[in-house]
Amino acid sequence: MDIEKIYHDYFSVVYKYILSISRDPLTAEEITQETFFKAMKKIDSFRGDCSIKVWLCQIAKNAYFDCIKKQSRVEELPEEYGEPVASPEEAVIRESDKKAVHKVLHSLKEPYKEVFTLRTYGDLSFSEIAELFEKTTSWARVTYHRARAMIKEELKDE
Repeated sequence: MDIEKIYHDYFSVVYKYILSISRDPLTAEEITQETFFKAMKKIDSFRGDCSIKVWLCQIAKNAYFDCIKKQSRVEELPEEYGEPVASPEEAVIRESDKKAVHKVLHSLKEPYKEVFTLRTYGDLSFSEIAELFEKTTSWARVTYHRARAMIKEELKDE
């Protein structure tokens, strides 16, 4: 397989997926680069049980959770460093209605939270989500729609 073609075809998909989870463009870029580095090293072990897109998102998800674990071991920066400057992506996420959705979204339990995130922000299809969770496409659809209903219900209450 041509890793350069895979990189060009799927970079934005992986980046958007990690950005939707991390809500940090810098983290998303770093994890995306790490994902393709790992994929390049392990491309020969890709069995084709799922699509390349799903395989890359699985690698990215694992890399992101590894990053979170490492960060939890590192002390936070002192307050004098201040808040980071918002990027255009962060500015969009911070719009009032999107902020409310994110607040509710992060209060959801798994798998609703992740399925909604993968579908809405990661642009994954129901079949790709089903592959990630090793479930059926119907399960992915039902889980997504339940998550959406939960979010709508919570937003009505606010």
